[in-house]
Amino acid sequence: MAGNSQRRGAVRKSGSKKGMVVGSGGQRRRGLEGKGPTPKAADRPNHKAYKDAQRSGGTSGGGSRSGGSRRGKPSSEMIAGRNSVVEALRAHVPATTMYVAGRIDSDDRVKESLKLAADRAIPILETPRGELDRLTDGAVHQGLALQIPPYDYAHPSDLIDPEAPGIPLVVALDGITDPRNLGAIIRSVAAFGGHGVIVPERRSAGMTASAWKTSAGAAARIPVALAGNLTRTLEDFRKAGFFVIGLDMDGDVELPQLELSTEPLVVVVGSEGKGLSRLVSETCDQIVSVPMSSSVESLNAGIAASVTLYQIATSRAAR
Repeated sequence: MAGNSQRRGAVRKSGSKKGMVVGSGGQRRRGLEGKGPTPKAADRPNHKAYKDAQRSGGTSGGGSRSGGSRRGKPSSEMIAGRNSVVEALRAHVPATTMYVAGRIDSDDRVKESLKLAADRAIPILETPRGELDRLTDGAVHQGLALQIPPYDYAHPSDLIDPEAPGIPLVVALDGITDPRNLGAIIRSVAAFGGHGVIVPERRSAGMTASAWKTSAGAAARIPVALAGNLTRTLEDFRKAGFFVIGLDMDGDVELPQLELSTEPLVVVVGSEGKGLSRLVSETCDQIVSVPMSSSVESLNAGIAASVTLYQIATSRAAR
């Protein structure tokens, strides 16, 4: 352009990174390198599974010796609230740690909980309220919480013991999901000379603090076994010489006329609503009913088991 012949062209400043660069500096090669296998969900700090595992004590499974885990049930349990904690301690529910909030307003329940925990040598930790909120998953803890360890389940074969005193008597649960029913049945098994209880690995109540409390201490004496497959477990007991009877209101035999009372027995108790499952019912040698007034449709599972165990104990004593 006329009059502008002295205009200098664009000059690249020194140090500029623009322009042709030879190679990628290894960026493409690094981008193609694998980062290894994806970690499990429980190993990723930002994943919910990791936080759940940390909250439950960093372990998984249900403490089973049968090789399986109780699906949907944590490995340990946290009892929250002053009433719940003191009642659990009174019932001698096993505990690993008691957490107490800092600057807690003490009352009779707190004082008794501290004394009971100290008498049983349970560690007592003073914990910030925020941490206690996290440990109890936001439950109303009132500054007090108790950690319950995972229950150490027996294997069903442990209950087949020819050297056990008396005639073998075992109770199996089919679809019992209320831990209070489980606790009540354990208490009845202990009261009437039974040797153990079997619970399925899935769709069944587990040994929670509620079951421990309802058993009134019997859970410390009566083993609870975990069955991966209840039908196969019942078949194993039959092969070992046991007779299997199932409780149902439409049974073929009424309880007082049960001739198998003096034989080695497995008594199967179904849920109050659905009763025995089809496969379990087909595995039973006899289906037994408890005679009742026509005005009552059914009995609570725990009560039905207690009545049956009492009748069996009476028949054996009269033998």
